[in-house]
Amino acid sequence: MRLLVVTAVEREADAFRSIPGCVVVVGGIGRTNAALAVARAWHEHGAFDAVLSAGIAGALPGAKLAIGDVVVASASVYLEEGIATPSGFADLSSMGFDLGPFDGNVVPADEDLFGRMKDLGVSGRIATVATCSGTDEGALEVVRRTGAIAEAMEGASVLHAAATFDMPALELRVISNSTGDRDRQAWDLDLAFARLGAMASGISSRLD
Repeated sequence: MRLLVVTAVEREADAFRSIPGCVVVVGGIGRTNAALAVARAWHEHGAFDAVLSAGIAGALPGAKLAIGDVVVASASVYLEEGIATPSGFADLSSMGFDLGPFDGNVVPADEDLFGRMKDLGVSGRIATVATCSGTDEGALEVVRRTGAIAEAMEGASVLHAAATFDMPALELRVISNSTGDRDRQAWDLDLAFARLGAMASGISSRLD
């Protein structure tokens, strides 16, 4: 199976470079960089059998996730695309527009890939944000809008771009930090990157 892994930074990518035959692309941080990375990889290498958006993430309130936990995304959800109304946020579908071939802001994981990978960790939605949650109010708003248990900055765009090129995709993350008020956040990047490497080592057998 030809596998593409898209990460934001080099340290995330290092965890996946030992997977035989895997193309690893460091796309950069954020949604635009992530989508461009998928398009560039498709242009240079052709279609892949599986695309993974992988790296670290922040745990959202109420998720009961610890630093080092693996999250296998059942869906990746765009946070910001929509409209602010007096009664609250509404996604673009409420305005009669579509972001892509999916429901509202929710980009579903490929069912086969999700089935193969879900035992790697905890299953749940991951929010794709442009602005990370550095306040309690902001983190709770992410949960309200998306129903997510973790947030990162690239996943929905990777899945969205992969779908454009008819490639199945999935988001995998390891929790590196809590969210909420910045001065009370807990971080352990070394642990998260170590767990990311351990998770990567279990991927190949699931793609046979």
